[in-house]
Amino acid sequence: MPEEHHPKHADQPAKPHEPSAAAEETAAVVAVDTAGGAISPSAVPATAQSGRLPGGPDTLMRKIFTGSGMVSVLAVLLALILGGLLIAATDERVATTSGYLFARPADFLSAVWNAATRSYIALFQGSVFNPRGSSLAVQFAPLMETLTIATPLITAGLGVALAFRAGLFNIGAQGQIIMAGILAAWVGFALHLPLGLHLLLVLVAGIVGGALWGGLVGLLKARTGAHEVILTIMFNYIALYFLRYLLNTPAFQRPGESNPISPILDPTAVYPQIFGSQYRLHLGFILAIAATVLVWWLLNRSTVGFEFRAVGANPNAALTAGINVSRSTILVMAIAGALAGMSGVAQVAGTEKVLTDGVAATYGFDAITVALLGRSTPWGTFAAGLLFGAFRAGAVQMQIQTGTPIDIVLVVQSLIVLFIAAPPLVRAIFGLNPRRKKPAKAGKSQQAATTGGAA
Repeated sequence: MPEEHHPKHADQPAKPHEPSAAAEETAAVVAVDTAGGAISPSAVPATAQSGRLPGGPDTLMRKIFTGSGMVSVLAVLLALILGGLLIAATDERVATTSGYLFARPADFLSAVWNAATRSYIALFQGSVFNPRGSSLAVQFAPLMETLTIATPLITAGLGVALAFRAGLFNIGAQGQIIMAGILAAWVGFALHLPLGLHLLLVLVAGIVGGALWGGLVGLLKARTGAHEVILTIMFNYIALYFLRYLLNTPAFQRPGESNPISPILDPTAVYPQIFGSQYRLHLGFILAIAATVLVWWLLNRSTVGFEFRAVGANPNAALTAGINVSRSTILVMAIAGALAGMSGVAQVAGTEKVLTDGVAATYGFDAITVALLGRSTPWGTFAAGLLFGAFRAGAVQMQIQTGTPIDIVLVVQSLIVLFIAAPPLVRAIFGLNPRRKKPAKAGKSQQAATTGGAA
């Protein structure tokens, strides 16, 4: 006869038992709905019922090494390894030693190692610290340049990441940067205002320009159902050709110039340099840090951010829960455009001091990679922006010192995107597939379900 299981009262302590695989599983605890008397299982870890802290050292380490953050780190490492092999393939010494590979393989392997490490050391010296500098200021100049280049990448990446969290693919950061640059530049060279007020208006104009350009995409998607990818791509072209048109009009073209370039912004309209004129690092980097904190708070501590995440997870469920999906779509695209607009202001008022048709460079498209590498989290995007800023800053020095083509850095960035898009591949290469847990036995699951039920 099958063994009878008598339900225990909630106030009766459970008998101690040996830890098992089932104890690590989530136990179904019966909860009574006081409104209708219906019972529904609520997920409560078995370790919480027993009073023990969930997980142990083994579980914690497994979570660390199989989590999405570790996958991002390993994706970068794997891309650097493959990039090193490509660098070695273009090295003359490697080509020479490959001729007698089987006779003296050590020479070939040494040449491969030297080619890769020499290039990456040059990349580090050009982006973080150059020990050969004549003074401490010169030695840290590469780091300042990295932070300067990373500034527009961070803010534009935040705009893309925020849209990702709401389930939207914002490819329009490029156009949003351009429109922000247009408005910020015009306010900067056409208006002549006092120092603090002028700079504030430049910043506000850029943020509003980006927000309007992004919000318009959100409005069209919410009202017509048009896909944001198509809309943002088209808006990028509209912004670019509009910029080129303006730079050939008397209102925007510098007097006496045949090239498409605007007048220089007033000194009262440019970002102050943080560490003086010896570095290009400006106020925009501090604003990028502030924007990162703001986006983190918005997503994790505000009602609006919760609505964004709910819409991104399941729009239909969010609508059923009473969330205005259309309003959230418009609002998140406007905020994303405003963040990208900060990149346009950083370029115009911080780095270039003028408006050209290359004001956005490729920052808008690189921001997509930055957001992907950062797993669409604010601080992850911030770190990814610093990494890509280092790549850009150090690529020139790498080519000067070692002759390695700058395009190798672009290849490494592309490989990072490839591996980020395929986490199972990265886990398989490094053997980090999470251990599959065995399903709990029916008898134990039933006993766990009745343990917390009502008498």
